[in-house]
Amino acid sequence: MSKPVVVSIPHELGRAEARRRIDEGVERLTGQIGAVGEVKRAWSGDTLAFSLVAIGQTVTGTIAVDEREVRLEVLLPGIFAMVANKLKGRLRDEGQQLLLPGAKRR
Repeated sequence: MSKPVVVSIPHELGRAEARRRIDEGVERLTGQIGAVGEVKRAWSGDTLAFSLVAIGQTVTGTIAVDEREVRLEVLLPGIFAMVANKLKGRLRDEGQQLLLPGAKRR
């Protein structure tokens, strides 16, 4: 059974800058999941849909960018359910680093 992980990250960058940073840093975020190979992604308005393979399992999700908040939702396959809380913290931390005012790229 799949388990959704939802992370909301407030920011003060405005929608356009937050979207630019997410677009450039999505690999950093998905790297927290253990992505192997290519991350497939597509923007629809201000929502980025993505999918990746981690430990032989397909993980899907969306990143919705608003003026003052980014909402990341990841649908984890059953094998990942036991690490969902740890993953949620790592995604939040990495997302906050991406969206800090004046943050430098890694």
